[in-house]
Amino acid sequence: MLIAGDIGGTKTDLAIFSREAGPHVPIAESKVRSADYRSLEDRVKEFLANTRVKVDSACFAVAGPVIEGRVKTTNLPWVIDENSLAQEVNLDKERVSVMNDLEAIARAVPILRPTDVVTINKGEAAARGAIALIAPGTGLGESFLTWDGSQYRAHSSESGCR
Repeated sequence: MLIAGDIGGTKTDLAIFSREAGPHVPIAESKVRSADYRSLEDRVKEFLANTRVKVDSACFAVAGPVIEGRVKTTNLPWVIDENSLAQEVNLDKERVSVMNDLEAIARAVPILRPTDVVTINKGEAAARGAIALIAPGTGLGESFLTWDGSQYRAHSSESGCR
């Protein structure tokens, strides 16, 4: 069981996924205003207590630059650290991952289904070409994917937020 989260300055989305149901069908999910919580740890502990589902791994996509598993969120006064988060929610630290939010979106691009995509301006894709992601929201997120010869690799980027 995996708890996954999209952590931003405005909202925090959390969901639990199982291997059996797959990445498109959450077992439980919740969306709250980020500012209503002191920390991500507080929100995650509350969510897990309410769902009563035992998870064995966690991945959080966070708005801001993640360096060595630690991030000071861009538009929120939270500091998120993989090691302290693992300790607070009682998981092995090797089973907790924090990454930039747009890198997380980029990693999901290869598993998108046709029903997940809306064409805005029809064009012709270049086979194995670079893929760019731009996400205006509370800040402006950017990410991109490049082909490494066998698969796409996601890269995080920070364009500036204020």
